[in-house]
Amino acid sequence: MKVSSRPRGRALLGQLSDMDLRLLRVFKTVVECGGLSAAELELNIGTSTVSRHLKDLETRLGLVLCRRGRAGFAVTPEGQRVYEETQRLLASLDAFRSSVDDIHLRMGGQLEVALFDKTATNPASHIAEAVAGFHEAAPEVSLSVHVAPMPVIERGVLDGSLHIGVIPAHRSSRSLAYQDLFDETMLLYCGAGHPLFERRASDLTWTKLRQHAFAGLGYHSPNMELSHRAQLSRAATGFDQEAIATLVLSGRYLGFLPDHYAAAFEREGHMRAVQPRRFRYRCRFVSIMRRSPEPSRAAKLFSECLRLAHAQVVAP
Repeated sequence: MKVSSRPRGRALLGQLSDMDLRLLRVFKTVVECGGLSAAELELNIGTSTVSRHLKDLETRLGLVLCRRGRAGFAVTPEGQRVYEETQRLLASLDAFRSSVDDIHLRMGGQLEVALFDKTATNPASHIAEAVAGFHEAAPEVSLSVHVAPMPVIERGVLDGSLHIGVIPAHRSSRSLAYQDLFDETMLLYCGAGHPLFERRASDLTWTKLRQHAFAGLGYHSPNMELSHRAQLSRAATGFDQEAIATLVLSGRYLGFLPDHYAAAFEREGHMRAVQPRRFRYRCRFVSIMRRSPEPSRAAKLFSECLRLAHAQVVAP
């Protein structure tokens, strides 16, 4: 049998150029925005230009990265692989820039920070003060702040796409360095129309609570740990505090929310805490950074700004 010597199709990409990096950044933005039209606003270029950049990148790589048309936008399996590699590549480039900045004893480049949601309304949180201190100390660093669920933040810090995160403490990894910051009180809430909204029975126990539908977070967290331990009947799942609040406001579910965040809903009479002295727990928020490779000077400085902002002792 004669074996064909014709080479299989392969990518045309050789040495990476600045244009290649630009095309990869455009592709990354398109994937994260979920389509060309949404990416147009993020990139500040027209949809036709975004489409041309994608086509150029596909030609360079010899791959179809995404489907676009009347059926909608979808990333191909090959495109998903390229997207993941692009994330790693750009994270490595940022690390390289930070290293060069370290050599020149100048802090510059980009710092990616991610926060768990609804920290801004917590009076115990002084992240804004930390940002102010960081900006004063390193004005040349471009700061990007994201809000994301805990698993996303942890993965991002571990893979280098995020430099520092602030999350509720719930489990530990040897690959991450943790620093205590502030506390948060979580209370159990029900919405107007729920059977417990008008009932102020003091005999309600954790066991009796299982008779009511519960809305909990859908990933490992203090919320999930407590609901499993108390054997609450989870009938709905949310992936951030906004989602849990929406489910509670429906009047059909119980759910734990930060007391500072739920306060506005309580004032308007849309929800109330159910026996707050009994059905409650506290979260300890921590900052996280990757242990290796060593974080950049900018990341270390931001971590120190967080520590100083939360180290103030309030007189009794």
